[in-house]
Amino acid sequence: MSDTITLIGNIATPPERKITATGLVITSFRLATNDRRFDKRTESWIDGEPNYFSVSAFRALAENAFYSLHKGERVIVTGRLRLKEWETATSKGWAAEIEADSLGPDLQFGTTRFEKYRKPAEPAQDEQRDDWAVAAIGADQSEIAASEAEASTEEELVLSGTETPF
Repeated sequence: MSDTITLIGNIATPPERKITATGLVITSFRLATNDRRFDKRTESWIDGEPNYFSVSAFRALAENAFYSLHKGERVIVTGRLRLKEWETATSKGWAAEIEADSLGPDLQFGTTRFEKYRKPAEPAQDEQRDDWAVAAIGADQSEIAASEAEASTEEELVLSGTETPF
């Protein structure tokens, strides 16, 4: 029997990102779902009682979810359902947890733009000096320095406002 479940609901808490001692990235949040039905007598929509689920994502999905999803947004969650028993000094009960396999925005009420995540390029360890990458003989060194500074500034402008996810 498969315990895979798909839920559509609103993110009820800000997503939290944690990194374990072994480097495993985990993002978790609470998801609120509820049924709505149309009451013909009053000609209005009626909200049912909400259900709350704890959602956890791991590894790359956790990174992408943390930087993409926000409290209040309507999302679609697919994952494995786990029911966990809990107990305190005064009460006990069950909690529904979802280990997410897929997460994404619900496009019923809005739009989004997908951007594939690309890891930052790392220089090769055995990188050799490229003799062809030297300035042309007789070139004005001030022009070269100015063009390098301009390229550096352009790169800084492109990268400003982004955070490294690690």
